[in-house]
Amino acid sequence: MAIDFRQVQKPGRKLRKLLKKMSAEPSPAQVHDFRTNSRKLEATVQAFGLARDGTVRRALKPLSRLRKRAGKIRDMDVLTGYAATIHAGDGEKDCAVQLLEYLGAQRRKHARKFHSAVLEASSKLRRRLRKAERDLAKDQKQVEVNGKPLAQPSSSALDLGSDLASVPRLNRSNLHPFRLKVKELRNVLRLAEAPDENLINALGDVKDAIGEWHDWEELVGIAQKVLDHSSQCKLVQQLRSTSHERYDTALSQAEQLRKRYLGISSKKPVRSRSAAPPESVLRAAMKLVA
Repeated sequence: MAIDFRQVQKPGRKLRKLLKKMSAEPSPAQVHDFRTNSRKLEATVQAFGLARDGTVRRALKPLSRLRKRAGKIRDMDVLTGYAATIHAGDGEKDCAVQLLEYLGAQRRKHARKFHSAVLEASSKLRRRLRKAERDLAKDQKQVEVNGKPLAQPSSSALDLGSDLASVPRLNRSNLHPFRLKVKELRNVLRLAEAPDENLINALGDVKDAIGEWHDWEELVGIAQKVLDHSSQCKLVQQLRSTSHERYDTALSQAEQLRKRYLGISSKKPVRSRSAAPPESVLRAAMKLVA
């Protein structure tokens, strides 16, 4: 397999360092790195077919719980940044302050819970991650782990490509799940020694665009819940308008990806739920094979 095993090992190594040095008030960069490397490790484990391996599973389960806690902190960081960009009118400044104070309080609450969970799990989880790291990539000729054949990430990439090609016409209900598959495929393709950078960059752009729209949707929901006069609040209306704009942008970029790399046009809805891997994904997946 033409795999860059440095990329295979890097997420686990970074996670162990982060767990050891995580501060009581984790910075946005620490939270981002923790979540990103957790996702990369999970995608790698799935790609090698090791999700059911006992050692790996014992590491992934608590890691997944911590990642979800970190995700709540990350949400508050991102939403606070977005909320701060809204120019509230004279009559809406109190609403803007109220929203920002709520997001800040939620951030502090989630940070305390995350730090407590890290302290409880850190020592044991770091040992498990080290063991999983050794099992994943002892050397480039490894073909078995604990007596079981090691799957080829190329197969995982092809399956993910087929899944993306099988998605029906995109809309508000399936755009975010589509993003999760895009992110996973990107993480698998990045394991190659010489990955298809054009496809990886295109997947990254779509991932970011959909993620931004989803964040604005979350901010609208929070504002509607927190602000006393949300239905008539001009601030909420402005947030909702921005969310609509981000949705249009994300949908447009996703459709361009489908057309250019997945061979799908919005004018020709997918009929089969078992589409073959798109040619561009097939070529990129072959870079994972010796």
